[in-house]
Amino acid sequence: MKRKEYETHLEPLQRELVAMQNWMRHSGARIVVLFEGRDAAGKGGVIGAISHVLNPRSCRVVALPKPSERESTQWYFQRYIAELPAAGEIVLFDRSWYNRAGVEKVMGYCSDAQYQQFLQQVPVFEKLLIDDGVLLLKYWLTVDQSEQEERFAERAADPLKRWKLSPVDLQSRDKYREYGEAREAMLLASHSKHAPWTLVDFNDQRSGRLNLIRHLLDQLPVKPVPDSSPELAPLPEAPQKERFKGGLKPIKDRFAHA
Repeated sequence: MKRKEYETHLEPLQRELVAMQNWMRHSGARIVVLFEGRDAAGKGGVIGAISHVLNPRSCRVVALPKPSERESTQWYFQRYIAELPAAGEIVLFDRSWYNRAGVEKVMGYCSDAQYQQFLQQVPVFEKLLIDDGVLLLKYWLTVDQSEQEERFAERAADPLKRWKLSPVDLQSRDKYREYGEAREAMLLASHSKHAPWTLVDFNDQRSGRLNLIRHLLDQLPVKPVPDSSPELAPLPEAPQKERFKGGLKPIKDRFAHA
């Protein structure tokens, strides 16, 4: 999809996202959205498209690092529970508790007993969240290996994107099939009526973002909430320039003659 066409479709969706957040604040809704998928599937891009227009006071993006030594001794879900939303908040998880069923399983970062326990506990854990009123949405971003390889190559060639290529990402290139098998086992164990998975084709990232955002908005019981624009009264006096005492001056014109 061309950028101009993408932006044309994205703008009305982002307006709906703002309306969704307005409804969320008034209704006290608690929303959790999980974004899962292979490395370079496009999780960060769609999360950015959603969060870009939302008030960061009630929209949080969570991308947890690997567990600390202390966290590794806790109940597996414990550190994720601390990130769950309060009333009027939405939390976007850039990878989530499903790390255990993906990278931890494939790369051997957890034991088989820990993995099997996770598959047994995750439906129960999510049912508890939903029974308590949390609106939970789970997305898997699908991408073919050839497209994934193109994105890896782009990141390797771009100094501004190389940080996105971790050693684990590079190791995953040889385990495309293993990650697919782990994904299938995860979906089988955790796809349920109360917490279903939604698969979104992200071989075209722009199209994928639009489809995911549209689906997300359609799943929420958003109702119109009055949101009148504030009226700005005239200033009581002429606009003033910002001035500083003590000889302090702001930096300016650094690139005026570049």
